[in-house]
Amino acid sequence: MMQQYHSPSTYPVIMRISHWIRAGLIIGLIALGWWMTSLPDGNSIKFERLFPLHKSFGMLVLFFSIFQIFVRYYSILPESPENLALWEKRLSNLVQRTMIALTLIVPIMGYVMSSTYLQSDGVPFFIFDIPEVLPKNENAFVLFHLLHKISAYTLMALVILHICGVIKHRLFDRTKENDVLSRML
Repeated sequence: MMQQYHSPSTYPVIMRISHWIRAGLIIGLIALGWWMTSLPDGNSIKFERLFPLHKSFGMLVLFFSIFQIFVRYYSILPESPENLALWEKRLSNLVQRTMIALTLIVPIMGYVMSSTYLQSDGVPFFIFDIPEVLPKNENAFVLFHLLHKISAYTLMALVILHICGVIKHRLFDRTKENDVLSRML
């Protein structure tokens, strides 16, 4: 006798916890990035405290993202709600996969940007430094800085789109089955 497959109604607990931790870290990093880059270069807190914090938490996002990918790969995930339009399912899938990729790309671009910066002497990760693997190079730094910035703003836009989708499905869809937030709580 064949067993019938039933999709879970929620994500695994470990995925839900790491999702919310990463979400908080990413939103905090974007806010910290805006604040620290708006400060004048003469402000000592900018380079002594804020940049190292931004780099440390950025690397933490990278590690959480790698962990999340492994957990996601080995987990049985809920299926998309049946009542969603095909374009909504495709857009949701594209946004989620792109956000996952960007949670890897943004910190990697930050790391290589810091590695190539002429005045950098390591990439801090809280109590120790992560060794730099790229040679110091002003042109490479400018390129990686631009890529870090573009990818971070793209991630921010996708996070906003993701939140708007969750709000739409929770508050405006006609059927409660489309409420995807409950799957991540």
